[in-house]
Amino acid sequence: MENNSYTITTNIWLYPGLDAWHFIAVPKKESAEIKTRFAPVRRGWGSVPVQVTIGATTWRTSIFPDSKVGAYILPIKKEVRKKEHIENGDTITLVIVFGV
Repeated sequence: MENNSYTITTNIWLYPGLDAWHFIAVPKKESAEIKTRFAPVRRGWGSVPVQVTIGATTWRTSIFPDSKVGAYILPIKKEVRKKEHIENGDTITLVIVFGV
């Protein structure tokens, strides 16, 4: 059975705009692999459904390809940031699971 999860340590960043969305970028190497491996399950705008865990918080969402970043990006909801005490610029470790 293939491993359908990735553990990533990265920085959270604020999208420049009015709505103050926070994101992480999946590293480019992993993004390229995800694009190839999970192409059959991609949805609108190339998004891929995932389950994400940060600390004690797990939720279902999607990752999205971003041509400016050159990788998939993952929005981190305000509720998750509040529960896990995450702020812009923090380095976090998360687990992304595919096919859940």
